Amino acid sequence: MSLDFKRLLNLEETQVLGLDIGSSAVRIIQLRKDDDGYVVTAAGVADVANGVGDDQKQRTANTVKAISECLQLAGAQSRLAVCGVCGPEVAVRYFKFPSMPSEELHGAVLLEAAQVCPFNIDDSAVDYQVIPNGKESVCGVLVAATNKLIERKRQLAREVNLDCVLMDVDGLALLNCFSEYDKAKSGQTTAILNIGSSYTTLAIKGANASPFIRDIAYAGMEIVEEIARDKDVSAETVKRALLGCEDSEKPQMELGDSLAKACRRLVIDITETLRYYTAQEKSAVVEKIFVCGFASAKGFVELLDSRLPVQTVLWNPFDKIPCDGDQNCRDILAKNGPAMAVAAGLAMRSI
Repeated sequence: MSLDFKRLLNLEETQVLGLDIGSSAVRIIQLRKDDDGYVVTAAGVADVANGVGDDQKQRTANTVKAISECLQLAGAQSRLAVCGVCGPEVAVRYFKFPSMPSEELHGAVLLEAAQVCPFNIDDSAVDYQVIPNGKESVCGVLVAATNKLIERKRQLAREVNLDCVLMDVDGLALLNCFSEYDKAKSGQTTAILNIGSSYTTLAIKGANASPFIRDIAYAGMEIVEEIARDKDVSAETVKRALLGCEDSEKPQMELGDSLAKACRRLVIDITETLRYYTAQEKSAVVEKIFVCGFASAKGFVELLDSRLPVQTVLWNPFDKIPCDGDQNCRDILAKNGPAMAVAAGLAMRSI
């Protein structure tokens, strides 16, 4: 999505912060682009404290605190941020129209958005990108997000004196980051699977260059809670076990069967989405899935690889993006690399 305020603000191209505001953590990446590609200059991550029940005010305060801590940890100089959105209030759709004058295209896109998006377009922002196809038709991708969701992210940035100069979609940010360093073979269709806390984003880009994005409402939080119920332990205990942070003096918790049961629904949702994509794109079969986000959890990628119908591997974009930051920055990337992919993709947007 490109709710780009560049023209309004008359900004020169400069460094921005990729600000990934999740429900359980905040992640920041700042990049510098040179002749050889991107270099990380700052990185930060901070957990969002658990709120009490459904107290939205407290959750907001906890998120603002986490963003502030993340900025301080990163030591980033820029106050310009690119934020991302995902979930049921966001839609990414492919469109194809008969050839028409350019001045009529915007109206056609809005009409199409009203028909295919599961929320009220009158209360949403809509943008689009035309994909050249050399034929007697106009093809492209439209993106829509509710104004309420966009304003919520922008307000969180304002609370810590950041200017949200561009709003992106998490799935598109993932594909943008992937395409910079892990270019697929000609004609190959690959997918990025980002397991967040509240949503799992499956982003696919095929040979025709049109992206397919689906946000699945089953993710890390549900997996942890399901394992906790099965093991009759706290969610925090499960998190520590998944991340390998258990007490070395105690026997390590075996998660095999519990993890498999907790991931069953996710495996089904991903498999059904892959089938739907293949049916829509006819012969475009996904050949490999690159997993990030929750992916570093112990045994997780191996489980998905054994249960999904496609080869599934861990993806850490910072295996190929060098770091020019301090030791703290290097330590953050070494520990959290796969979880920072969305932030990296957001930071690659230019203004």
